[in-house]
Amino acid sequence: MTSPFPFSAIVGQTAMKQAMILTAIDPGIGGVLVFGDRGTGKSTAVRALAALLPPIMAVEGCPVNSARVADCPEWAEIGSKKVISRPTPVIDLPLGATEDRVVGALDIERALTRGEKAFEPGLLARANRGYLYIDEVNLLEDHIVDLLLDVAQSGENVVEREGLSIRHPARFVLVGSGNPEEGELRPQLLDRFGLSVEVRSPTDIEERVEVIRRRDSFESDNATFMKRWRSADTKIRKRILTAREGLPKIVTPEPILRDCAELCMALGSDGLRGELTLLRTARALAAYEGDTTLTRDHLRNIAPSALSHRLRRDPLDEAGSGARVARTVADVLG
Repeated sequence: MTSPFPFSAIVGQTAMKQAMILTAIDPGIGGVLVFGDRGTGKSTAVRALAALLPPIMAVEGCPVNSARVADCPEWAEIGSKKVISRPTPVIDLPLGATEDRVVGALDIERALTRGEKAFEPGLLARANRGYLYIDEVNLLEDHIVDLLLDVAQSGENVVEREGLSIRHPARFVLVGSGNPEEGELRPQLLDRFGLSVEVRSPTDIEERVEVIRRRDSFESDNATFMKRWRSADTKIRKRILTAREGLPKIVTPEPILRDCAELCMALGSDGLRGELTLLRTARALAAYEGDTTLTRDHLRNIAPSALSHRLRRDPLDEAGSGARVARTVADVLG
């Protein structure tokens, strides 16, 4: 099977790549929403990042990728207690997926053939400790959106149906992509994404030519292409691992907390999730850049991706949400 396209070989799309890297450093940021044109590398980027990340250690046969045998659910039938290395899971949630397929349900085959009541895990179980990717997330059915909201908030999937009472961990980085022209995203789900970025097709001819050149090389001479970009991917992986270790040590000065609050108040964002996400993302950026203290430069860098999707609509302001955030950042932070 052909390996995913190298993350470092993706041309442009700096904001999207940065957002995905920061959620890899701190999954608690809450995932990434990528809106924009088709064919701009959205799904390529999430699969490339997952392939770039170090593998996870999980119990062989555990349906929720538990790191220890003691953490595997009681209902799981584990044939081995061996802990093995496996790639970071990336699970696609199709638009037409049923509720049973997403959360899990009664194993009908076992019930009919063996007369046993057993649980068949769904996509949320497989995504635990990895990524759940939803293409065209704005077209997702409302009842599936409600399920995702519950699980995203609790980190646990609860199934109470058909005589089953099942709980299992479901902590994953949610990555959604879509085209805003095809429909808007429900505000409740929109707010659950930590970061949002907009991607556009390149307008520079040289950049478009480079995209074609790299993709053609990836498909025609895969081995040589992968070897060429392996060292660049390795450097990013090492930076992510170093950032994870340094994240708890980042110093946050008191004025930075005030800056976060003033920014969100000036933008009129609802609730306090904006401030908290802004702070977490800025810390992850500082750790990735090798800094030890949070500064206003970190806030300036990530404010558009952390706050632009949290703004109330202003019919009198024709500027996009990203432009409004940039303008407010300049007013508040100077």
